[in-house]
Amino acid sequence: MTRFAFTQVDVFTRTALRGNPLAVVHDADGLSDEGMQAFARWTNLSETTFLLRPTSDEADYRVRIFTPGGELPFAGHPTLGSCHAWMERGGVPRIPGQIVQQCGVGLVRIRRDGALAAFAAPASRRDSVDAATLAPVLAALGLQAAQVRAAMWLDNGPRWLALLLDDAGTVLVLEPDHAALKRLAKVGVIGPHAAGSECQFEVRAFAAPIGIAEDPVTGSLNASLAQWLIAERRAPARYIAAQGTRLDRSGRVHIEHDGETLWVGGESVSVIRGEVDL
Repeated sequence: MTRFAFTQVDVFTRTALRGNPLAVVHDADGLSDEGMQAFARWTNLSETTFLLRPTSDEADYRVRIFTPGGELPFAGHPTLGSCHAWMERGGVPRIPGQIVQQCGVGLVRIRRDGALAAFAAPASRRDSVDAATLAPVLAALGLQAAQVRAAMWLDNGPRWLALLLDDAGTVLVLEPDHAALKRLAKVGVIGPHAAGSECQFEVRAFAAPIGIAEDPVTGSLNASLAQWLIAERRAPARYIAAQGTRLDRSGRVHIEHDGETLWVGGESVSVIRGEVDL
């Protein structure tokens, strides 16, 4: 066995235990693929990441991202949480104020503004959803077609079937049949809050196909949702989304489109620091 530095980070929150936890193993170059997957399965968190030496001259570090069921090319909360853990352990970016992460989708830029970090969202492919695919998903969610304003396949590494619902209240009362969704798709739902609310949207992420019934806060999904909704003028260029409410979390995802790049941001806090033998 080899001993590695370890951090467990809570992401998309400024208050420990109210965001989405992430396990981070530092300097993990000597760990095998099988070892990474076994540890991710053991932590049983939505994602576990492993920080490695970059193979690109432009990157500050490289990360591999594992769920209990497999590896992901990209994910949002692991990106921000890994960056937080890397810098806390003494990582110094090549360009002050900007970190470049290497992962399965390539190079991802991360900017910091005080406690808030934000990643430049990778391109997201959008595809229409046919009625035959949508019908069993709506049944598993207990939704009627009239409650859905729009549906779209979104893919920026992780692939989601995304639904825009009438309002945040409809999002919050959903009681999904996770066993049915496991056979169908990962599903992200979003609905607007009333004008004047702290957050403009409420988001939930149902990921039974990868072993996670409901993910507390999901950066990659929020990135794809924002790219879709802003492009179709269904959302403003800058907003805050709430996620995790039904799980007693208070995730806050900060979205900003500057005209060229979509930035997806949030705060992170370390909860556990130590070592792990793998």
